[in-house]
Amino acid sequence: MDPSMDTWDLSSPLISLWINRFYIYLGFAFSISLWICVQIVIKKQDRNIQENSFPKTTQDLMRNGYVSLQKKDIFVPGVKIFYGSQTGTAKGFATVLAEAVVSLDLPVAIINLKEYDPDDCLIEEVTGKHVCVFLVATYTDGRPTESAEWFCSWLEDASRDFRFGKTYLKGMRYAVFGLGNSAYASHFNKVGKNVDKWLWMLGAHRVVSRGEGDCDVVKSKHGSIEADFRAWKAMFISQLQALQKGERKKSCGGHCKKGKCKSQQHGSEEREEGSLEQDELHHRDTEEEEPSEDSSEEEFGGEDQQSVNSIVDVEDLGKIMDHMKKEKREKEQQEAKTSLLVNMGRNEDGEGRAMITPALREALTKQGYQLIGSHSGVKLCRWTKSMLRGRGGCYKHTFYGIESHRCMETTPSLACANKCVFCWRHHTNPVGTAWRWKMDQPEMILKEAIENHQNMIKQFKGVPGVKAERFEEGMAVKHCALSLVGEPIMYPEINSFLKLLHQRRISSFLVTNAQFPAEIRNLKPVTQLYVSVDASTKESLKKIDRPLFKDFWQRFLDSLKALAAKQQRTVYRLTLVKAWNVDELQAYAQLVSLGNPDFIEVKGVTYCGESSASSLTMAHVPWHEEVVQFVLELVDLIPDYEIACEHEHSNCLLIAHKKFKIGSEWWTWIDYNRFQELIQEYEDSGGSKTFSAKDYMARTPHWALFGASERGFDPKDTRHQRKNKSKAISGC
Repeated sequence: MDPSMDTWDLSSPLISLWINRFYIYLGFAFSISLWICVQIVIKKQDRNIQENSFPKTTQDLMRNGYVSLQKKDIFVPGVKIFYGSQTGTAKGFATVLAEAVVSLDLPVAIINLKEYDPDDCLIEEVTGKHVCVFLVATYTDGRPTESAEWFCSWLEDASRDFRFGKTYLKGMRYAVFGLGNSAYASHFNKVGKNVDKWLWMLGAHRVVSRGEGDCDVVKSKHGSIEADFRAWKAMFISQLQALQKGERKKSCGGHCKKGKCKSQQHGSEEREEGSLEQDELHHRDTEEEEPSEDSSEEEFGGEDQQSVNSIVDVEDLGKIMDHMKKEKREKEQQEAKTSLLVNMGRNEDGEGRAMITPALREALTKQGYQLIGSHSGVKLCRWTKSMLRGRGGCYKHTFYGIESHRCMETTPSLACANKCVFCWRHHTNPVGTAWRWKMDQPEMILKEAIENHQNMIKQFKGVPGVKAERFEEGMAVKHCALSLVGEPIMYPEINSFLKLLHQRRISSFLVTNAQFPAEIRNLKPVTQLYVSVDASTKESLKKIDRPLFKDFWQRFLDSLKALAAKQQRTVYRLTLVKAWNVDELQAYAQLVSLGNPDFIEVKGVTYCGESSASSLTMAHVPWHEEVVQFVLELVDLIPDYEIACEHEHSNCLLIAHKKFKIGSEWWTWIDYNRFQELIQEYEDSGGSKTFSAKDYMARTPHWALFGASERGFDPKDTRHQRKNKSKAISGC
């Protein structure tokens, strides 16, 4: 046999396999895939058998080593609390509400609206399904606080922009609590109402009726804004618990009668959520006004109300007439209740309610006030305490010769028409534009004021450092500063009160906030009449004084004109607030020419610590050198005036009219005995024998003058410097 042929025969199968290797690989791959599929089917069958043989908890324990809880539907994944606060009250409420939400084992986030961009983030609240709570305060002139200004502006624009539409926030659940003061009736809780309305217009669902907190303790539904919030919080938490359980309650869309929310009706009246949403969307398409929470059920198809277009059987006519009469009676009763509220709860004798409510009494008593009757109070000034111990008197001692330890600081009216940002009383007093309270007699007020003042002086008997002779003098009141708090000139019997003071030979220093020009014109002579000139333009006055009157600027100007007609001593009181009113020199000069005061007191604002009533900080307090510079620049614009006195410790200077400069000497002090003689002659003559400011002036001592080395501190006393002292409160 040929060797070459044997070789060929052996290699022929290998060559064939090599040529057909692709098909061989494909076969192997198919076989492996088939084997894998068979194994998967077998294991799946085994798993099904095991699952049918063991309970679920046993399976979890075998598989994971622990027992897994059954998965629950989450109806409320969490709560987001947004706040817009100027003074910290809304922020504090947010913290309190967060604690209540946490007690329900719900995640909660507190968000400052200043740090929140609604353009980017608000739509996420729809998909996130969180319940969003908005705590928003109404600030000056019905505007939002600075921190919430951008959010409210954006929300208002969005609610009116057709590009967003009425379903932009569909699915978002929200609640609103507003903070305001009903004394500002025209815009009470305006921001809260607007936020509620704008969210609703964009399709969001209100989960609970809007709450309205009232800072005016007289009108507050629950006695204080804190109590208003607690009541609303309880209602919100109750609704949140229901939502947490998945109860299908209708979100309050604003179609409810007050106190009878349709979302709280029994289950047989509930409808499917989709149907409810369609009804709400239909209502939004036809109604763009704010959803009224006062609307009656009948307006929205109450079961007793017949359709306007329906046919009425004669037999049913009697029922319908009875129903209409019943409605008329209820309406008349409601109007009677409203009239009762308007009259501020007058009693059967037509007498108004007491100005000092229990809550107000508690707050003022904690601050050291001795309250008198139903609307008056007295408090011991810190300068009275200081002078009793020989540590110096107040700036009135330096400027006008008051004996501070013999000065009684009081007021016959705790109410005021302003909410000034620098008010050192922290706005615990009521506000109003007219007298609407029960009125106490002036004799009783003065008698109890002196008694309370003397009782407070008695507490210093035996106190280390108190001078015996000054203690004895302090028991006899010689001066009365009607500048404690509120607006004394509001008291209807203010002239009688002043007459009683003068009969006791007590001098009168009355301060008014320049909002009652008629009362200033009708005021009888006082020792010295002050008008607070806290700003020189309409805009800055609104920002600083926050007046209640809509025509506050005209009232302000008219008050200055009324001051110019007074013959006795008159004073402008300027309080400088850095970055707010220190750059208005020319405008101040024009106001000086309008009222032509005898004196101008210029004082740096006093910082009284943090307060929920004001956004004032230490940054707004000018240095004494800055006050001096302001005064130097101001007198350059008013040629009839010069700087007369200085009281460095109070950060205060006195500008005086040149008529009180006799030769080269200033006569800014007061001859109090001479004043008493003049006022007695005035009273005896029935007001025909008048007198002027120059008739009872006295020479100013050298140490009180501007530029003296004593800087206004009486050398008879010893200046006491506290270690690590904070900014002091002037107190008068």
